[in-house]
Amino acid sequence: MSTAAKVTRRSGGPGGTGGADGAENPFALSHLDALESEAVHIFREVAGEFERPVILFSGGKDSIVMLHLALKAFRPAPLPFALLHVDTGHNFPEVLRYRDRRVAEHGLRLHVASVQEFIDDGRLRERPDGTRNPLQTVPLLDAIDRERFDAVFGGGRRDEEKARAKERVFSLRDEFGGWDPRRQRPELWQLYNGRHAPGEHVRVFPLSNWTELDVWQYIAREEIALPSIYYAHDREVFHRDGMWLAPGEWGGPGERERTETRRVRYRTVGDMSCTGAVDSDADTVEKVILEIAASRLTERGATRADDKLSEAAMEDRKREGYF
Repeated sequence: MSTAAKVTRRSGGPGGTGGADGAENPFALSHLDALESEAVHIFREVAGEFERPVILFSGGKDSIVMLHLALKAFRPAPLPFALLHVDTGHNFPEVLRYRDRRVAEHGLRLHVASVQEFIDDGRLRERPDGTRNPLQTVPLLDAIDRERFDAVFGGGRRDEEKARAKERVFSLRDEFGGWDPRRQRPELWQLYNGRHAPGEHVRVFPLSNWTELDVWQYIAREEIALPSIYYAHDREVFHRDGMWLAPGEWGGPGERERTETRRVRYRTVGDMSCTGAVDSDADTVEKVILEIAASRLTERGATRADDKLSEAAMEDRKREGYF
């Protein structure tokens, strides 16, 4: 098959554009191809500009897609980046098993920064509410400093939360890991400025321009396997603050909270103490896409309790060095 024919096949549907005679443009990219091309360019740009990049990999859908894109960017060569997971100690077992399978499958290097270790040696203190997501910042910054990472890939998207909508693709962090929106640099014509002083580093977000629906459509197209919790399944949960949470050692359920078995799935994955499930019968990727297309809430807005601590919860944590 010729190159033009291959492009035509991949650009079919609403992404194709017609010429003067109404024929489809054989060189037009679908919106997924355009997003993929942009992300691949970003990975290659970082590989050429930085010395010690690392990919944040939690086993969540966004980091899974990010890893898939990174592998694609350098195939058939091995991935030139290590992976870093900030482990809260309250992770979903299905997600940890998936993480370890992918690392073994591709022969990747994985660094694990453990929140539990920081609590055990007194560098962090357990929160009264049991959630550990806000505690991830210190282990993350410690790992970046210890391993001398100068570029850190994250799976954040601008549609997730209003603070993330302020972020550039290349986001400069100061010597303390802090983020200042006033230091954001222009990125005209996809030109990225990675300059940074000693001690500073850059957070890089290849999925910035993707939406949750884009991510799922790409998962469907590329046939990417995900942890089972992203699809509808029967699970023991309890109700708290408008969300269905999973019981666990972190402190749930409370005295007056009762567990029940419901058919649910997770739209996002984080610490078990603050990540809620949604009622759902979407047990295939096609059904999930239809469900998301009809939703009017972002996955974080609907299912992440840590973002509801205050109006500026995410921005406050980002200024301190959070993802």
